[in-house]
Amino acid sequence: MAEVIRMPKMSDTMEEGVIASWLKKVGDTVKPGDILAEVETDKATMELESYDEGVLLHIGVKEKEAVPVNGIIAVIGEKGEDFEHLLSDNGAAAEVKEETQEKEEPKKEAEKPKSKEKIDTSSINATIITMPKMSDTMQEGTISAWLKKVGDDIKSGEIIAEVETDKATMELESYEDGNLLYIGIEEGNSVPVDGVIAVIGEKGADYETLLKAHEQEMAGESEEEEAPKQESKPSPQPEKKESQTASTPSPAPVLADGERVKASPLAKKIAEERGIDIRQVAGSGDGGRIIKRDVENFVPTAAPAASSSASAVMPAVGQESFREENVSQMRKVIAKRLAESKFGAPHFYLTMEINMDKAIEARKSMNEIAPVKISFNDMVIKATAAALRQHPKVNSSWLGDKIRYNDHIHIGMAVAVEEGLLVPVIRFADSKSLSQISNEAKTLGGKAKNKELQPKDWEGNTFTISNLGMFGIEEFTAIINPPDACILAVGGIKETVIVKNGEMKVGNVMKVTLSCDHRVVDGAVGSAFLLTLKGLLEDPVRILI
Repeated sequence: MAEVIRMPKMSDTMEEGVIASWLKKVGDTVKPGDILAEVETDKATMELESYDEGVLLHIGVKEKEAVPVNGIIAVIGEKGEDFEHLLSDNGAAAEVKEETQEKEEPKKEAEKPKSKEKIDTSSINATIITMPKMSDTMQEGTISAWLKKVGDDIKSGEIIAEVETDKATMELESYEDGNLLYIGIEEGNSVPVDGVIAVIGEKGADYETLLKAHEQEMAGESEEEEAPKQESKPSPQPEKKESQTASTPSPAPVLADGERVKASPLAKKIAEERGIDIRQVAGSGDGGRIIKRDVENFVPTAAPAASSSASAVMPAVGQESFREENVSQMRKVIAKRLAESKFGAPHFYLTMEINMDKAIEARKSMNEIAPVKISFNDMVIKATAAALRQHPKVNSSWLGDKIRYNDHIHIGMAVAVEEGLLVPVIRFADSKSLSQISNEAKTLGGKAKNKELQPKDWEGNTFTISNLGMFGIEEFTAIINPPDACILAVGGIKETVIVKNGEMKVGNVMKVTLSCDHRVVDGAVGSAFLLTLKGLLEDPVRILI
């Protein structure tokens, strides 16, 4: 079924958005998470993400044109589906609503009782931060984590909290400079769209008066909406049900037996996924409302035993537990870069076995006289650099409208650290001796683990090696490290039975897998590179020449 895409409210002060550019066109297939367009708000240019899957059937706003919040900007549905009625129905409804409001406005003014004197907030240098509408279907958001605390100074553009919506966990960005004067909702609790979550302003500003004025304004709006709601009420229900409904601002879900339960959409979703009867969960939110953590911490009580024999066999009941940590900046960058690489570059993989018998003997001999201990990883780096010199097409980068073939060889080596993965670079690896490579690799690895790397240490790679052999991994595939066109995944050396000259013998084999960006490197080019690498490692004297 076709879905109308409306302009979301991307900031607390946003009233309309300008389509800076469309990243999809009519007829394109769209998946959840795809960026449809870039939207210019009153404070920033942001990405408009799709939450629906289908074909982009209609674009209702041209680039550089503005559209108000909740205005129709596009339609997504099945190919060939009729969507015109969605546009006309919405347009007609909007016109009718507008005309009705114009006709009823004088009537409302006449009927409206005199409101309390408006509180003057003109001298209060502070701004109320409300829950923005972060998706087209969002009705409320849950504060999963506060990244700032009361008293902290905040600059425009800083992330103050992480908000869990019905579709994703998103960052709440501040558009104000000032001091965080007030936090109105605790972590784990939910607040409806446009509900107050914080106040930012001048240190010492009278935010309490500001909140009172906001509450008075909201109460006035509620009174204005009361009459239409009363008129559209369905036929009277029994008194008990009426009193329950009247005390609940927004109707709670109705279960099969008619009982009403107050719960957030996320809590209901988690309960459904886990097979939990939400009526058994105790709510810790406002007014006993069931929120996410209530469902996650819920432990079902064992049913009473039917007989003494049944009580002898009790089911095992465990306590589900977990801990959550905020994503580090390093992990965010890793996730972003690798996701762009994996889903942006068409990967293909080539795996080859290399007999390491001679390499083992050569390493043993070299370490008897070498000033530093040479590892198998050092030998792989040196052999890879030598193979790249013979196959320059592998030592390349995709630049969109051109391909860069690098004359220099800078090998990035993936190093695991506590927060994630760093890739320090050994520059001009083909012109360095094994001892120089070994010494530089040890130095860079130590600096990476001690968080002492400088930008010059990790920039400029033309090819990357990821070695998990020391962890006992026999074979794996790696994601290409931009801007490289290829990455080599190196497994461990395994003693196994091999066939040589028609006879079975015990030998030492290492598997390597080359991940290639098919836009730059073809299968034949990658295979030729691996054959050269295999020859160099199976006869390591050749890498010394």
